[in-house]
Amino acid sequence: MLLKMGTFLISHFTANRNRYFEKISSDVSPTLPNPNYKIPLLAGPVHNLGGGGADVDDAIQWMINQVRGGDNSHKKVNVLVIRAAGNDDYNQLIYRMRGVNYVETLIIRNRQEANKTDIFDKVRNAGVIFFAGGDQCEYIRNWKNTKLEAAIKSVYDKGGAIGGTSAGAMIQSEYVYDSCACEDSIETSEALDDPYRNITFTYNFFQWKHLRRTIIDTHFDERKRMGRIMVFIARQIQDGVSATALGIAISEETSLLVDKYGIAKVMGRGAAYFVLGDHPPEVCQPGSPLTYSDYKIWRVPRGETFDLNKLPSKGYYLRSVKRGRFDSDPY
Repeated sequence: MLLKMGTFLISHFTANRNRYFEKISSDVSPTLPNPNYKIPLLAGPVHNLGGGGADVDDAIQWMINQVRGGDNSHKKVNVLVIRAAGNDDYNQLIYRMRGVNYVETLIIRNRQEANKTDIFDKVRNAGVIFFAGGDQCEYIRNWKNTKLEAAIKSVYDKGGAIGGTSAGAMIQSEYVYDSCACEDSIETSEALDDPYRNITFTYNFFQWKHLRRTIIDTHFDERKRMGRIMVFIARQIQDGVSATALGIAISEETSLLVDKYGIAKVMGRGAAYFVLGDHPPEVCQPGSPLTYSDYKIWRVPRGETFDLNKLPSKGYYLRSVKRGRFDSDPY
């Protein structure tokens, strides 16, 4: 009797074991990636950092050409525009560009959407990502530490392009002024008068190889933001985040193109500024105006390049801030 019962149980288990294990797997295992996904060979990674205002169309085309292997390559790539609000106006512009397989705009409004598996699959199958302008605080709150962030990083890792304009460019530096402490972004006079009031930063979002120890600002000439980026730099040093910090400031209707070797080139109407703080500030504390001597500033006009791997030993000018005021015109 016992032998028959044992034989029955073994036979029953063997016949149904696949069904049992399938049930266990579905209960405890995360959704597996799409098995049809294949990592394409791309020629980046590269960046297109826009200063806001009208986009530089040639800079977007440059991104596409770089990752597909050159202007004359027959390879086509998928392009995704990502934003938290707005429309799909970029689609028509980008679809007309050379080397585009398809283009789609994803409007991702919250963390639930940023964690959807279908969004994850769409993003990691792209070759080019472009963040539209908007609110960097909203982007960080909704996208940081989500599947969306992981998918974007995978595009970079396979040699894709990561671009953006205005807030979409600002979130790409290692240190991000997040604008989460106040309704409107802080401006130069307020920042210089008190480097801590309503000024907060986000860390450990995207950490791209050639943008380490940087903080990006946009709408630069038009909104006279030299003072605020000087404060952002001083804060990283004063707060012990880094011994040095490089500000990358981009004018409107201007793009900074960063190739896979870390060489940055200015394209468009205006200039880019590279502002280096390489020593502690004299005064950087709550409630007191900033004092910081000898920022090194490189002004790079359109068509010129700047090596992010090894900062130039010449070509800069020095500017200081004393009790919240510039010692001379910083531009």
